[in-house]
Amino acid sequence: MNLSVQVPWTESPFFESELEAAGLSPEMKAFVRFFSENGYVIIDPGIDEQTLDEAVATLKPRFSERRTNRLQDEWPDVAAVRRIAAAPKVMELLEILYRREPIPFQTLNFSSGSQQRTHSDSIHFHSLPERYLARVWVALEDIHDGNGPLHYYPGSHRLPFYDLASLGLPSARHESIEELISKYYAQYEDFIEQLVVHKHLQKKTLNLRKGQALIWSANLLHGGEKIRDAGSSRYTQVTHYYFENCAYYRPMRTELALERVCIQQVFNIATGREVPSRYLGTAINHTGHSYTIQLPKKLLQRLFPESFRIRVRRLLGK
Repeated sequence: MNLSVQVPWTESPFFESELEAAGLSPEMKAFVRFFSENGYVIIDPGIDEQTLDEAVATLKPRFSERRTNRLQDEWPDVAAVRRIAAAPKVMELLEILYRREPIPFQTLNFSSGSQQRTHSDSIHFHSLPERYLARVWVALEDIHDGNGPLHYYPGSHRLPFYDLASLGLPSARHESIEELISKYYAQYEDFIEQLVVHKHLQKKTLNLRKGQALIWSANLLHGGEKIRDAGSSRYTQVTHYYFENCAYYRPMRTELALERVCIQQVFNIATGREVPSRYLGTAINHTGHSYTIQLPKKLLQRLFPESFRIRVRRLLGK
């Protein structure tokens, strides 16, 4: 029976044997093993300096006009942001690391350090099968201890995925993401802080030269260091990537125990096309909440008897 574990191969229990059979060069073999063990890798993404400077120059007035240090999804309007997100070398390396086509779907641009507390990106975005999410952090200028570098915890990507429900906190039925964050997110961050201490995780900070990048795994714990040099800039771009043939969802808006999954609408920045969610090869033809179990009808009929589906519909008041 030829079955494969439905996680990225770098996190598979059979990774070592798969790596030996992969036919990679010694250099690429070491690259993949480092990512598997640590959950991140530093790369040269091959993005020309003109593109980096164009992104900063185009976004600077937008940061000023909106009085923010964080701009989300500027890629439809800013060509340089789009080119960084879909950089060919980044796409190539992600496909090697995940063995599926990468889908850049969200960009974040920062003009200064985020100073965020430690967290996992998986609390905001997730996939079925699990862990098919990566993030690429590109330095648009030199990053050093003074301007609020990223911090991260090597190996933490192999910890369990913790959502709000696993911490005894409710996810949203009718609340907005903003309301959820204001009510519960600090408690999630407190938990992660305790987890880091309990697991004796060792923090690293990321000092990069302009043009370098960090690829990291969905569940790697990370955050932003304090800004030591007051008023210093830290121009960076972060792009989130899903991978093909998955269901894409928002954990903070999801109640998996009730199969009430908030399916996310995803657009591939590289192609400009919508990417439908799929589960075990079957398309999910809706986004947001559907007030029935979030699986296609044929799959539902195969997995669950009608009596179970009726009970769930009653539980949801439908």
